[in-house]
Amino acid sequence: MTVTIYDVAREAGVSMATVSRVVNNNPNVKPQTRKKVFEAIERLGYRPNAVARGLASKKTTTVGVVIPDIANANFAEVARGIEDIANMYHYNIILCNADMRKDKEIRVINTLLEKQVDGLLFMGGTVTDEHLQAFNTSNVPIVLCATTDEKGNMPSVDIDHEGAAFDAVTKLIGEGHRSIAMISGTLKDPAIGYARFQGYKRALEKAGIPYREDFVRVGNYKYESGIEATQYFLELSDRPTAIFAATDEMAIGAIHGLQDAGIAVPGQVSVISVDNSRMASMVRPQLTTVAQPMYDIGAVSMRLLTKLMKKESVENARVTLPHELVQRQSVAGAKA
Repeated sequence: MTVTIYDVAREAGVSMATVSRVVNNNPNVKPQTRKKVFEAIERLGYRPNAVARGLASKKTTTVGVVIPDIANANFAEVARGIEDIANMYHYNIILCNADMRKDKEIRVINTLLEKQVDGLLFMGGTVTDEHLQAFNTSNVPIVLCATTDEKGNMPSVDIDHEGAAFDAVTKLIGEGHRSIAMISGTLKDPAIGYARFQGYKRALEKAGIPYREDFVRVGNYKYESGIEATQYFLELSDRPTAIFAATDEMAIGAIHGLQDAGIAVPGQVSVISVDNSRMASMVRPQLTTVAQPMYDIGAVSMRLLTKLMKKESVENARVTLPHELVQRQSVAGAKA
């Protein structure tokens, strides 16, 4: 039979309230009594019922996290930041992979809210009207993590994606490149895909370089789409001398696509991106990229959520963290 708090109290010769205080680390228990309760717990194999405690306190000390792609190293790093801060503040995490599918994201959000989580972190996906409708049914705080909503009404932690793309393309321009192609993410994603596309266009415009539609291909943030886009660029009569990819994974696809075609990187074509995932330093040549602080995004998101769950004062519920250009070996000066 399941061991209950009543059994522990009887075994230790104390009240149920005392057992509860010991289990919940209440300091107002004598060391001798605490030792006696823990010995009873060990003898009986008692495990506190988190569901029962949640019903009593109306708090489950659990946070739901929706991650778009658990295989993506960037999101894994964000999740690590979330987990570390959650542990620090004694929260448990329920991590749900949504496979970058809107229908699954909505279903997972509703499932987590039904499980009475104390708060929710929505990571990295496009926030649509359907998402907002699901969020609006919640009576617990929700923080957007590594993304933002289009109107900027929800608490969020992210970088300036347009600014990051602008800095990457400006680096290429500074190396003398004027034929710069882009492998973009979906332009239907205002927070990341469209924002980075706008940063690309703004950098060209500032340098007086005409925008060319044939120099832009829309990918899906994955390695394979980087290869496919590069194959398209190589078929143009006027090939680009540099490629800006919206993510490291697509940039690595571009590097491999160029190398498979016998084109040297960066000797003949330079490649740059945004992310600074672990893969950026593993590929050869190592990838020059704009770093977004993924661990910090996760950690700051979780800290913001803890403040909202505890109804603490929050000066700024929309946090923009800094990005940084990391120079490696995939960018060189344009050939005259």
